[in-house]
Amino acid sequence: MNKTAIMGFGNPCRSDDGIGCFVIDQLRAYVDDENDEISLFDMGTSAFEVLFKLQGHNRIIIVDAVINTNEPPGTLYKLPASEIDAAIQDDPMVFLHGLKWDQALSYAKKILTTNYPTDIEVYLIAVDNLKLEIEISEDVKNAGQKVIDLITENLKLKKW
Repeated sequence: MNKTAIMGFGNPCRSDDGIGCFVIDQLRAYVDDENDEISLFDMGTSAFEVLFKLQGHNRIIIVDAVINTNEPPGTLYKLPASEIDAAIQDDPMVFLHGLKWDQALSYAKKILTTNYPTDIEVYLIAVDNLKLEIEISEDVKNAGQKVIDLITENLKLKKW
């Protein structure tokens, strides 16, 4: 069976940085708890805890905010899998709660070895508002909706 893990990263208390969590929250209307083919993970700002949950998934879709792109907020990027492999940090003192998704995937690849999913997509949304507030700007929210539309169309998901 093909199984997809969709992971949203970000801090929902830092305005636009919470866009990955927003996308996961909205996708819950399409993926119920009984769905054996799709897993939704609200990663917040931590990635390490979910690495073992990736086992058994053939595909990973990641959604996160990106800053300092020199593009307008809401600009959407889709990274090819070839750009995702980050150097594994073998430093035993790495601060796990500060682990970024690319580092987490590097660790997952090392830990899961042959069980590591190779079909990986990353959607990044340009942001510039990281203020301590819970509202996401309209431009960023609209980009998040585009990601939701792309994912639901690609996976042929309907609201339940």
